[in-house]
Amino acid sequence: MVGPEQPESELDVWAVLGLQPGASAAELKRAFRQQARRWHPDLNPGDPTAEERFKSVNAAYAVLSAPSRQQAWQQGRDRSTSGEDLSGFPSFEDYLAHLFGRRQPVDRSSPSPPPPGRAEPAQAAPPPPSRSPESSAEPPSTPPKPRPWRETALALTLQQAWTGSRHLVALPDGTHVEVHTPPGAGDGWRLRLAGVAPDGGDHLLRLHVRTREGLRLDGWHVRYRLDVSPADAALGAQVTVPSLHGPVELAIPPRCSSGQLLRLRRCGFCTDEDCGDQIVELRIVIPSALPEVVVELYRQLQDLESSF
Repeated sequence: MVGPEQPESELDVWAVLGLQPGASAAELKRAFRQQARRWHPDLNPGDPTAEERFKSVNAAYAVLSAPSRQQAWQQGRDRSTSGEDLSGFPSFEDYLAHLFGRRQPVDRSSPSPPPPGRAEPAQAAPPPPSRSPESSAEPPSTPPKPRPWRETALALTLQQAWTGSRHLVALPDGTHVEVHTPPGAGDGWRLRLAGVAPDGGDHLLRLHVRTREGLRLDGWHVRYRLDVSPADAALGAQVTVPSLHGPVELAIPPRCSSGQLLRLRRCGFCTDEDCGDQIVELRIVIPSALPEVVVELYRQLQDLESSF
């Protein structure tokens, strides 16, 4: 029987980055880059979960990259991670440059369009020039409209994602583009195809690396979302989940919450040298149709909780 690494109620910072406790600094930085690229809001336009995942990745890295914070977290004395305000995310390249002390050249002549739903920072406008009464008013210039984001899905096999592969991708406008996917690519990654749109804009290529059972490859590791009933979440349960190596028993700890991550060791992608882990994300789900007897029990529970 394989169970979770530990019955935790707080964020498992190791599992968020897909690492095992005691990983080296180089492994930590590599995993952080991978997860930050995967969940950065600029690379996930329209994905409502990306921002929260991105914050979790930053929080986990803030703990593990500082020995004092990591030690405090392991001892349970300090569960806080980072007090940074992550609203108004910088671009992914500028973000990595800020964290690792590198300066990226920025081309201000052709700024990238903001993804949908993201507001651009307001800039102070210069005061209007004074005009005499007889001067003719000039119509204000119309600001250029941001180019829309375009996205195409590309399905990869597990082996293609792990080793990297070459593909000829047909875009919606009929353009064919040869794409090289990087080794270790994960499900949900987005690759930016610069300037391939008819108007010179960019195109996003979203990678799908998943099995029929819903297993999603993420480098060495495999991620799986498990739906849990409120009763199992409150009391704990023993369930069977799929893996790349067949069904595996998983112990759900009592009093767990949606978003909690559990680790199945050595159930991820394997090579001759090593095996990754499978990270299981719990999601508490209530069925859309409930028998009246169950609804009545929920009412009693609600009354009981309100009396505390």
